[in-house]
Amino acid sequence: MAEQTQTQETQTQETQATAQAERSAPAEPKAERFKAEMPQIPGVIAGGPSKKGPSVNPAIPLGIGIAAVVLVALLGARLISHPKPVEQAVVAAPPQIEVPAPAVDPNSLLPHATETAPQIATVSEMSKPWTSKSFFFVNHLTGENVPAMLIRLPQGSPNSPEGYWAYEVNAPFGNCRLEYITDLTHLTNDYDFHNARHPMVGNPCSRSVFDPTKMSEIPGNFWVRGTLAQGSDVRPPLGIELKIQNKNILALRME
Repeated sequence: MAEQTQTQETQTQETQATAQAERSAPAEPKAERFKAEMPQIPGVIAGGPSKKGPSVNPAIPLGIGIAAVVLVALLGARLISHPKPVEQAVVAAPPQIEVPAPAVDPNSLLPHATETAPQIATVSEMSKPWTSKSFFFVNHLTGENVPAMLIRLPQGSPNSPEGYWAYEVNAPFGNCRLEYITDLTHLTNDYDFHNARHPMVGNPCSRSVFDPTKMSEIPGNFWVRGTLAQGSDVRPPLGIELKIQNKNILALRME
């Protein structure tokens, strides 16, 4: 009986302690009190998957897209209404064709003896015997430029007209031009003239040869220079009258 009495006392004390503890502990919600605990599974996060954030209103992206389209349309209309100025194409200059300068007429460099300016040479440039110089004698009546030749003779003073011979290059008859020949071989080969000892004047058309050192008489009792040494020409070349003045050689008149 004593043990039974002691056991009952013990149970009574435990019941009182439990009731006192329940009264001192905070009250749990009924739902939580009777909620079963989730079992712990390896690899699974307790509490379940995370909750999704708040959902986005689908009208917002649609409005942004419409605004972007309107903005692009406005920019396009602005560009069309204000077109970029067209740059003028630069026209390249046409290629320049280099035209060579016309050749200088050698005849223009020769002296032209006129009535007011008859000088054709100087004594110094004609000092050596058989020196020659081409020039033009301007006919005082017709104004024609007549080709002529001046020769320094081996005899006579350089300060005297007798030391020179000037003549027209055109043959007195026909269309041939006389030539002053200093190459004696040319006289031999082309004129078949073998007696030359000095330069001569020749007519290439008739093969006539004239000697500048000699004078001969022509009809009318005129003495002219350039005796016919070979050939059939009627007379020597037409002579031009000369004058020496202040060391200048002047061509005055023609036969």
